Amino acid sequence: MTPIELQIQTLPDSPGVYQYFDKEGKILYVGKAKNLKKRVASYFNKVHDTAKTNVLVKKIVTIKHIVVPTETDALLLENNLIKKLQPRYNVLLRDDKTYPWICIKKEPFPRIFSTRKMIKDGSEYFGPYTNFKTVHTILDLVKELYPLRTCNYDLSQANIRSGKFKVCLEYHIGNCKGGCEGYETSENYQNQINAIREILKGNFKESLKDFRSLMTDLAMEMRFEEAQKIKEKIEVLENYQAKSTILNPKISNIDVFSIVSDEAMAYVNFLQISHGAIVRSHTLELKKKLDETDEELLELAVVELRERFHLNSKEIILPFLPKAFGMNFGDKVKVTVPQLGDKKQILELSQRNAKYYRLDQLKQIQIVDPDRHTNRIMAQMQKDLRLSVEPRHIECFDNSNIQGTNPVSACVVFKDGKPSKKDYRHFNIKTVEGPNDFASMEEVVYRRYKRMLDENQPLPNLIIIDGGKGQLSSALKSLDELGLRGKIAIIGIAKRLEELFYPGDSVPLYLDKKSETLKTIQHLRNEAHRFGITFHRDKRSKNAIQSELELIPGIGEKTREMLLKHFKSVKRIKEASEKEISDVIGVSKAKKISEFYKINYTKK
Repeated sequence: MTPIELQIQTLPDSPGVYQYFDKEGKILYVGKAKNLKKRVASYFNKVHDTAKTNVLVKKIVTIKHIVVPTETDALLLENNLIKKLQPRYNVLLRDDKTYPWICIKKEPFPRIFSTRKMIKDGSEYFGPYTNFKTVHTILDLVKELYPLRTCNYDLSQANIRSGKFKVCLEYHIGNCKGGCEGYETSENYQNQINAIREILKGNFKESLKDFRSLMTDLAMEMRFEEAQKIKEKIEVLENYQAKSTILNPKISNIDVFSIVSDEAMAYVNFLQISHGAIVRSHTLELKKKLDETDEELLELAVVELRERFHLNSKEIILPFLPKAFGMNFGDKVKVTVPQLGDKKQILELSQRNAKYYRLDQLKQIQIVDPDRHTNRIMAQMQKDLRLSVEPRHIECFDNSNIQGTNPVSACVVFKDGKPSKKDYRHFNIKTVEGPNDFASMEEVVYRRYKRMLDENQPLPNLIIIDGGKGQLSSALKSLDELGLRGKIAIIGIAKRLEELFYPGDSVPLYLDKKSETLKTIQHLRNEAHRFGITFHRDKRSKNAIQSELELIPGIGEKTREMLLKHFKSVKRIKEASEKEISDVIGVSKAKKISEFYKINYTKK
């Protein structure tokens, strides 16, 4: 497998932006994708129509990517990166005025309008939006629901009091409430602006509540046409998502850092934000030497990345605040640990990119160096489960019985984190009457390890019991009897909340639902359940077949075996003629079978 194929194989099936680099590390191309893996793979699995594209593909040595929430975000991010990096094979993009914004003008009785220019006069800008259709939809909605002025008069209190302006046609047709002549207070007008601001941010809850109330009032007054119009606007509002990659362009000149780590490595993702858009993304890998904490590693990474990229931003966003962090920057840089809002969303996006980067690296390691992957999993399990040794050999037990019939148990074996199916074992319960999971577990655990001791087989590093405290206690009785308690680690896993129980500890252990340790344990538990259920079904089926043939008078065990061996199933025996049966077991017995089925079953 080539390095490029390896990189493609580990790409996520998510929207995002991909970047191609040549052998010297120079950027060749930036593109967007709804599905990163499919889009990038399409470059390498065919010969392209244009020579330029074929030349580009031959030069690609490294592929990098940035994951974003939606296709719209990918489009905006692609636009920003192309303008900043100017890759050789990209079409030269137009400048920022390509995309429209919605402006809330900083003035008395603020106007709301679309613009392609951002003027730093204190006005608020929302966007950018990828097409004008969306902008028109929002502005039409705002105009319908909130009567705002469209004139460019200077509506200062002095001008209004002096009577400098007169209401225009917009007032007379109901599109404006006449703030220019004092018919509407500044307070009431600002409340409408606040509601519109929330809509632009994507917070529709209160607005929708007010709109539904208005629609109901109109309907009660029999103004059904007006109520229908409000209903249509509500539907537009409900279906529209006003969020972009960053909601507010005032979020500018900010660096965002996040970290994910495991036993051996840490990955710190960095996003540089300018005017509400991502202009740079990079993930730094840090190999642990002395079991460093995330605080220490994040502090080290932030200093390194700021120096490497010559960053001079005045604000840094972090997932937590390292204790000694302020010593590095003093009061010059504001450090924010957001709990909600726009900045929290940016931090979550950075964390998502760090996680995807880590997964990519782990997938590549699993393909290229499976031993290293296994060693990492084993070390992680040892730490998470508080074991004295790595669980290289794990055995998991599960009981199966339905309505108390044919109780069986299964033992599955994992070696180096993978199923070792040749070592799987089934157990028929011999000493227990009826459905008793506790006694059944005690029996099979004893039988399993008694035999292993007798045959001098290597014992497992970890035993997992599928069940809670009761099953775990039963298994411990058997280990006590064999003198193995304390020599083999043993835990129980309860199905409902994935609780892990330890001997002598009443408080269960809860692992992260996404942790590789819990996923491995779940795999063991599910495999034991599958293996046990399959054996249980086979046994019930065999018993059902045998019990039916046993009902025929004069037909013994050997005759039943001969019939099943020849006809393969009871159904075929039923359908066979007396002559066909007699050829196998003789005329006399064939007649008994034929008469039995004639009396008891209707043959088809």
